[in-house]
Amino acid sequence: MNLYVQTSRVHGRASPLLYGHFLEHFHRQIYGGVFAPGHPLADEDGFRMDVLEALRHIKVPILRWPGGCFVSAYHWQKGVGQNRVASFDKAWRVEDSNRFGTDEFIKLCRKIGCAPYLCTNAGTGTLEEMSDWVEYCNLTKQGEFAKQRIANGFPSPHQVKYWSIGNENYGSWELGAKAPEEWSRLVLEAAKLMKHVDPTLSLSAAAIADIDWNLHLLRAAGHQLDWISIHAYWDAIHNTNALATYGQTMAYTQSLGESIDKVRGLLTALGLQTSIKIAFDEWNLRGWYHPGMHTAQLARTEAEYLTPRDANDDNSAYTMADAVFTACFLNELNRNCDIVGMANFAPAVNTRGCIYTHDKGIVLRTTYHVFDLYVNHLLPTVVDAYCEEMPLAVFTDKQNCPVQVNQLDVIATVGDTADQVVLAVVNKAEYDAVELSVQIDQRKPLRYCCLTLDGETANSYNDVDVQGASIRSTPWQPAASPLRLRISPHSVNIIKVEMPR
Repeated sequence: MNLYVQTSRVHGRASPLLYGHFLEHFHRQIYGGVFAPGHPLADEDGFRMDVLEALRHIKVPILRWPGGCFVSAYHWQKGVGQNRVASFDKAWRVEDSNRFGTDEFIKLCRKIGCAPYLCTNAGTGTLEEMSDWVEYCNLTKQGEFAKQRIANGFPSPHQVKYWSIGNENYGSWELGAKAPEEWSRLVLEAAKLMKHVDPTLSLSAAAIADIDWNLHLLRAAGHQLDWISIHAYWDAIHNTNALATYGQTMAYTQSLGESIDKVRGLLTALGLQTSIKIAFDEWNLRGWYHPGMHTAQLARTEAEYLTPRDANDDNSAYTMADAVFTACFLNELNRNCDIVGMANFAPAVNTRGCIYTHDKGIVLRTTYHVFDLYVNHLLPTVVDAYCEEMPLAVFTDKQNCPVQVNQLDVIATVGDTADQVVLAVVNKAEYDAVELSVQIDQRKPLRYCCLTLDGETANSYNDVDVQGASIRSTPWQPAASPLRLRISPHSVNIIKVEMPR
């Protein structure tokens, strides 16, 4: 199969924020995840040092917190200061100690080296509560809340630039859900109050790829927004934990860009495509397992709704299917980098995260290695890459219907000079390798090297004593023209090609 790369045809410059992550007060993401005071592997502030190191290695650019559904009943003032009182978390029906709050989150971001992204309570919270939080974080010393921060031991402002108004407030499952008309008015007034405190904020608002919701929102408050937030979990298994097979997962890749296309169209129709970007600020292949929560009849006992969440810790569930899907979606974000400026993998740690913590260390799941490859090796400018006579693969979806998808998913990137091209090539086929011939601008490449993430089978995974999927590399070697490569099945590949100047 022939792959052609045209470096003069530019899709756009991909923002580093596309590789963002997310944390919520759910199961072990915070407590026992990133934050474990007194643990032998924790630092003086209670943060797991092995987790911090892993997050720094994948250069997390931005971290969204505290939710997620949790935020729609979260009151930030309960999580600051010396005298914190535990609260009942109505979203996930557990007690939260409030030991991890705003100041701890800022410390975490500083230790990782990433931008903090705060999501406000637009469910049970008030407009004033949202703007008071901006005061606490960003004012130097004016007013009650900046003085409160100073008294809490933080004399300098936290300087939080990125803020989201609400989380999934369109959904019946969300506490304090809103109708389109009331949501648009709330966002407008919240944005006004927040920007009156700090006009430099970069603001997002909860949205969905729905015409009615977005028309109300954008017509009322589009002039106040920098982002429109959308979410997606393709394998919706919140109540069943019936994970899609490898083939069923690949069937999902047929429609990866649908919500982006719809929101792009709405922004363009309203003339906002240059002033507002998409923040895909919560996404993952699989939904989190929490039975009896987003249902009309709530589960009544902890044995029904709380204990089952431990199934999210089964590392054998996170296979090359998750890695290949993740790479395909990151490719989709890069292809749309002119309109998508931020994305947040949900979550970073535990649940469906790319890092799993246990008492003696961490496990880097297959998805972690995808971020490692993309963050540390792709170049910033996305250029045109197309395959001639793309082979097709047929998979059976969860409804037992055949779905035809492209076997390969490819993007090409370049830097500020023309001397290197870096490709991301994903082979979705479970068993079949592809012989790929690469032609770049009719030029003869000098040398190349490859980094490949795969496993012995498509069901390979990593666990405490299992290393089924890992990155293997080939050294730099002379390149022929065209460049000929063998792309192994169920694999994610980074191909670096040095070109003559």
